[in-house]
Amino acid sequence: MQDEPTPTELIKAVADFLRNEIAPAIKGHNAFKLRVGMNALDLVTRQLALEQGSDAAEVARLKQLLGMDGALIELNRALCEKIARGEVDLQTAGLAEHLWQTTMDKLAVDQPNYASYKRELGRKGS
Repeated sequence: MQDEPTPTELIKAVADFLRNEIAPAIKGHNAFKLRVGMNALDLVTRQLALEQGSDAAEVARLKQLLGMDGALIELNRALCEKIARGEVDLQTAGLAEHLWQTTMDKLAVDQPNYASYKRELGRKGS
């Protein structure tokens, strides 16, 4: 394992190279495929930057909501089972807020330029 450059820096460097050096020279369907690849690299960069913090916050919310410990996947599975059995619903204290924040965290990685996401971020800041 190396200290420098970090995986995020390497991915960003490749995406920047493709965007600045290769993309201007490519046309047609290959240009489209290149944009898809660059978008995937950008998504991975955002995921590496945000995932640890958002996952930790999600686990903390789930532990509070469910009153149990576990890994993220186990806690999400338990929440799904409780919802399916009707044990929790949107009237359950904390559930709506948890679902909303989880959605916002996922959009920060997947679709940070989505207009509705940006609008909601603006509301949060006001």
